[in-house]
Amino acid sequence: MSDSLSLELGRWVSRQTFDDLPHDVVEATKNRVLDVIGLSLAGAGTAFGQSVLEAARAMSPAGACRVFGTGDALGVTTAAFVNGAWSQALEYDDTHNESIVHMSSPSVSAAFALADYAANRDVAAGGQGAGESGRRAAEDGGIASNGGAISGRDLITAIAVGNEVSCRVGSVAPGQFHRLGFHPSGLFAPFGVSYLAGKLLGLDAGALARAAGVCGSFAAGILECWVDGTQPKFLHPGWAAQSGIASAFLARSGTTGPAAVFEGRFGLFASHLQDAAVARDFRRIDQDLGTRWDSRRASFKPFPAAHVLHPYVDALLRLRARHELNAADVERIDCPVAAFIVPIVCEPVAEKTAPASDSHGRVSLQYTLAEALALGELGKSAYRETSLSNPEILALARRIHYAVDPAYPGPGHFKGEVRVTLRDGRVLVETEEFNRGSFENPMTNVEIEQKFHDNAAGFLSESERARLLAQVRELEHLPDASVIVGLAIGQAHGSGHGRSTT
Repeated sequence: MSDSLSLELGRWVSRQTFDDLPHDVVEATKNRVLDVIGLSLAGAGTAFGQSVLEAARAMSPAGACRVFGTGDALGVTTAAFVNGAWSQALEYDDTHNESIVHMSSPSVSAAFALADYAANRDVAAGGQGAGESGRRAAEDGGIASNGGAISGRDLITAIAVGNEVSCRVGSVAPGQFHRLGFHPSGLFAPFGVSYLAGKLLGLDAGALARAAGVCGSFAAGILECWVDGTQPKFLHPGWAAQSGIASAFLARSGTTGPAAVFEGRFGLFASHLQDAAVARDFRRIDQDLGTRWDSRRASFKPFPAAHVLHPYVDALLRLRARHELNAADVERIDCPVAAFIVPIVCEPVAEKTAPASDSHGRVSLQYTLAEALALGELGKSAYRETSLSNPEILALARRIHYAVDPAYPGPGHFKGEVRVTLRDGRVLVETEEFNRGSFENPMTNVEIEQKFHDNAAGFLSESERARLLAQVRELEHLPDASVIVGLAIGQAHGSGHGRSTT
């Protein structure tokens, strides 16, 4: 009998060191750290962000781990939950193209919560010093083994392997989960975080597999919120961060979990894909580990909207700039689409042409293209109430149509084309073969850094942002990665530890 996939992953994760990571994976991971911190700060300033923080304060009145922006000190799982949820609030976080998993928002949030936990373990242990929690971590070779700190090298390694696990598990049956009403990030990212957290806790391969087994009972995320435009989807990265950390701590303490959590009779895929005809390629989980990095195929986002919309937005904005278009010029816009994106961003048409909220609009092809053309941009401030109720934008959304093109690529390759018919009879066509921010069409470091500045400006001054950016660029040289958390709070929002007074 062959070993379980969870154990195979555990063996690989337990072996990985910083020196095993390809240079481009290290650099991409640092960009993902910077991106998620900026997104968490942007999310903290929203009404959704405030509701999450208020609930977190009630659930975890004191702790050793700080949230970005405000500096509120919470428990390790609650801090990870808050930062992870905030980072999804604008639908602006990176996505693995094939699995459509938002893997970095939960992994970065979890890693920094654990870094704070390690650096402040006296507080985490209730003032008992190294005590039992410190002794156990030291024995495990985990978070207390480096003078009580997680180094930047260890943090990068853990995020990189956690992201890889999330992408691989999510690629067993790509494109199948959205159509059933499940959010891949809620289902698959918890596993990546469980391995990430276990790595930082110093768990061996068997304990890492136990953590994954426990985590299978926590993986969740239905998408009924897409029907009425409510907000639970934004919670899923936070829930994934919290669940993965909890699973690792439980496994360290001896809680058992099923080894065949992925491939078993009642495992994740059997329970969630109950149609036996749906193909499942379990080799994607462990094949070529360490030599093929699936996480390389994760895209950064230049727009705060569903990733499959991005090539259409870029194509339309290019036409707008080239021909000085405005909404009144347009008779109709036609978009060929891949079949798998229809239930995500095209239907039901009545919901997509008149979104009930910003979260509704971010997953609408029709509305998103209408706002982008009417306003000439789709940035951090998109999907405001004034735009969602703008009659010109809503009228244009009703003139945007889609049709499934069997030649269009499936999950993993986001292509878009817009065919704009003008009122004067002209037809303008523009194609984006690969979404901007992808492996094939990458965003530059300058673009990613500018996005960070835009998102973080509400909490950090220009000089504070510059210091944080410089430290992230040198993250592998930091002996204690938790200093990044302090830099992500800023002088105007607290002392860097404890409750914010604002």
